[in-house]
Amino acid sequence: MKRRHLLSLATAPLLTACATPPELVPTAPEATPASQPATQPPAPKPAGPPPREWRAAWVATVSNIDWPSRRGLSAEAQQAEIRSLCDTAVRVGLNALILQVRPGADAIYESALEPWSEYLTGTQGQHPGYDPLAVWLAEARLRGLELHAWINPYRARHSTAKSAPAATHVSRTRPDWVKRYGDQLWIDPGEPAAAEHTLAVVRDLLARYAVDGIHIDDYFYPYPVQDAAKADIDFPDEPSWQKYLATGGTLARADWRRYNVNTLVQRLYALAHQARPGTRVGISPFGLPRPDLRPPGITGFSQYDKLYADVELWLREGWLDYLAPQLYWPRAQTAQAFEPLLQAWAALNPLDRPIHPGLFTSRIDATPQSWMPDEITGQIGSVRRLAPGSGHIHFSLVALAQNRRGIADALRTGPYASR
Repeated sequence: MKRRHLLSLATAPLLTACATPPELVPTAPEATPASQPATQPPAPKPAGPPPREWRAAWVATVSNIDWPSRRGLSAEAQQAEIRSLCDTAVRVGLNALILQVRPGADAIYESALEPWSEYLTGTQGQHPGYDPLAVWLAEARLRGLELHAWINPYRARHSTAKSAPAATHVSRTRPDWVKRYGDQLWIDPGEPAAAEHTLAVVRDLLARYAVDGIHIDDYFYPYPVQDAAKADIDFPDEPSWQKYLATGGTLARADWRRYNVNTLVQRLYALAHQARPGTRVGISPFGLPRPDLRPPGITGFSQYDKLYADVELWLREGWLDYLAPQLYWPRAQTAQAFEPLLQAWAALNPLDRPIHPGLFTSRIDATPQSWMPDEITGQIGSVRRLAPGSGHIHFSLVALAQNRRGIADALRTGPYASR
């Protein structure tokens, strides 16, 4: 989960809505792609909230952010790092980890649908000599930690990828689904067959691994890439857009893009509960609500208009079991103020789904711009005061494992000491 855009996007000029948002996912036949049903299944019964304050951390495998620490480590060294990170989680006081298992249409587990991730061995498709997800599950269970499987539904190749795509990678097996956008490859959300593939990946994962949840983050349509004049370059989905129009589709292009994402979110939620009852489905979107639904004074990037993510709809319809908005700004930053944003998301939550805000703990580092640990402990205090009994997620575990500026000690002896 590379957060390279967040600080710059948050302070970008306020974007206005480009279309009136639909109240529901479009279901009229003329608005529905021919390959998708005109009627939607009812939402399944949600998984129950956690019985305790949820204290989680993301474990990013992309770019070797958290694990493994570098590509090409031996199987034994990778497993030693798994044990060490799980020990860190328990020692600090966490009770859940969110492990990135599909960073770019690849896998860190045994899969017949997608190749092994290059972040394990350095070569996409190369077997690491063991099943990492099975080991993560076993070590988490030994320590009483929940383990949620984090997938990226649309990214096909990250900018830090170095090895050639494996013969079984989607960019080679279905190049018609995959678009180059900037320095990355993306699966086109407008390709219905690509959505079916992603759902098949989730079904297979849940059938074979007893994870506690399925988790997706803020990458839907990609963050905008700009040209030399700083104008946004449109995502290159012309072929799928033309196919949609040819079937009689009448939605405006932005609404059609949101429809594509909405449909995947709804279907993924239903599938997860069908495949493994009790699974918690979590979504961690960019932290700012839609422009017209924000508190006074809150400005910045609009994921509704630029990522085509209608998060408020998903909350309203109950297509998730918990929401983890990425509130990656300090409490004193008024244009993206932490407490008003937390309260805003709570007000947009009619079904009372748990809200576990994402905290930018990795902003604590060795640079002069580093946050101090009391920013994170203070944010936890805000969450407890405004949403008692809910919880939060740290991005990411490496900051705690390295105990940057004493943050792990501050958590262990402070907010986590007596809970």
